[in-house]
Amino acid sequence: MKSKQEAEIDRAVDQAMNRWVVDAPLPPRFQERVWQRIVRTETESQVTGSFWGVLKGIIEINFPRPKFAYSYVAILILLGVAGGSWAAQRETSRLNASLESRYVHSVDPYYSVGLNQ
Repeated sequence: MKSKQEAEIDRAVDQAMNRWVVDAPLPPRFQERVWQRIVRTETESQVTGSFWGVLKGIIEINFPRPKFAYSYVAILILLGVAGGSWAAQRETSRLNASLESRYVHSVDPYYSVGLNQ
């Protein structure tokens, strides 16, 4: 709980803050430079981390940019399609070899696939 004296001090500070008026204009492009410094500071602090920390930092900084986000999603989709195609080809050739062996065995149960007769 605040004491009576602390409450009076808080009230006096609030009144002073309410009366305070800033008349000086901000320099040109002030807000833009502030955000650039914030991004630069965040980037510098994340560069010193591990590989995954650096990668995460780069993605967090660049992901709000639409071009980067679309490129990232497109690359992930292409990698997924390529990986799926590669896995399907492996499974298809394995299945074809198995079916070929089964067919030959069903036609001639004594035929050995590895030997030429």
